[in-house]
Amino acid sequence: MRLYPAIDVKDGQCVRLKKGLFNEVTVYSERPYEIAKGFEEAGAQFIHTVDLDGALKGHGVNAETIKKICSSVNVPVQMGGGIRTLENIQEVLELGVYRVIIGTKAVENPDFIKAAIDRFGAEHIVVGVDAKDGLVAIEGWEKVSDKTALSLALAMKDIGVQTIVYTDISKDGMLAGPNVEQTKILSDKTGIDIIASGGMSCMDDLTHINDAGIHGAIIGKAIYEKRIDLKEAVNLFESGASYSKASAMPKADISFKDLKLDANGLIPVVVQDYVNGEVLMLAYMNEEAFNKTLETGIMTYYSRSRQELWVKGLTSGHFQYVRSIEIDCDNDTLLAKVKQIGAACHTGNKSCFYRNLVSTEYAQTNPLKVFNNVMSIIEDRKQHPKEGSYTNYLFDKGIDKILKKCGEEATEVIIAAKNPDPEEIKYEISDFLYHVMVLMVLKGVTWEDIVKELANR
Repeated sequence: MRLYPAIDVKDGQCVRLKKGLFNEVTVYSERPYEIAKGFEEAGAQFIHTVDLDGALKGHGVNAETIKKICSSVNVPVQMGGGIRTLENIQEVLELGVYRVIIGTKAVENPDFIKAAIDRFGAEHIVVGVDAKDGLVAIEGWEKVSDKTALSLALAMKDIGVQTIVYTDISKDGMLAGPNVEQTKILSDKTGIDIIASGGMSCMDDLTHINDAGIHGAIIGKAIYEKRIDLKEAVNLFESGASYSKASAMPKADISFKDLKLDANGLIPVVVQDYVNGEVLMLAYMNEEAFNKTLETGIMTYYSRSRQELWVKGLTSGHFQYVRSIEIDCDNDTLLAKVKQIGAACHTGNKSCFYRNLVSTEYAQTNPLKVFNNVMSIIEDRKQHPKEGSYTNYLFDKGIDKILKKCGEEATEVIIAAKNPDPEEIKYEISDFLYHVMVLMVLKGVTWEDIVKELANR
């Protein structure tokens, strides 16, 4: 079963509604992209988002927030809310969303759904079936149509829809358990992927959905209220899931059979952090693991000790998302550059190569690595405040104080530049960069974002 942790966006904030009522709003975060990052780190393979303002107004409202969510994670994002035209779909996909959820328009104009599938592909189009007392609700759940959930689902299947999100509005945000019976009927009668939404309150609810043979479940409030541990749920219910091809790799230039393998049909894989070049681990692939890695975009290996495939991060949540795979000059070793979630080593260390055997003195001053290390410390202070920390003092004072310090330190750089002593300007530039990095963490900007921007100039 696939799990879809949910981020509902209203006024740029992460919120949850009660029974779909816009006057029953609970705000959980002013930074939805941070929520998304947390979901990814917990092992989520898909993220569900809704533009609540867009659903109500009939057009996209929180585009920048949705874009930031998509750019903050490496797992696919699906989004609904206010999508009424083919142009809307194009705009949303350009934000980085992998598939769009269409509700109101599916009821009003089924031909529109067919046109969307023809233009964008069925894998990018999901229909939202939201029901009140068995009848489909539209326009941000403010109106109820005369169509039943089942009749709409069957009609959507006939025109090529492959996935439906079914929401029992009476259950949504209530932590009262999902409507398993009705969801199972939709699943059994249509034979397509049905994603259950509304009412998930505990692990038992997910068990009921899983046992009913339903494709997936959206979890929102139960995560925010700490009734469901997402990492635990992923480990329990997604271990047998087939991974989405949203992050699939292009076709390899050479076949696995063209590689030089050892006597057991394996090839070693050196794994490297794609940002700073740090070597993370060494593992092995057979042909099945190689093909699975290309299919999913997630590093999959062959365990020589267990003699079976293993997806890195499946139990720990520390997935490795492929950025590139290279081959050495002899065709007998692969180099995988990945985005590492959490630690690569089972010991909890970032890299398996953390024990030094012998070395000479040298300065480890790779610029991007140093910048990222400092950023990591600042992010940790933000997440885990430390008494007496100057960084936490800045975060506590807020953006006005941080901006003031950035301005002051920039002035200090200018003054130092008039001093013939080069040591002073080095110190002041370093001080300035530190305060800029505090600002970057506050605004959710990474060094990767900055490097990409500079590379495009």
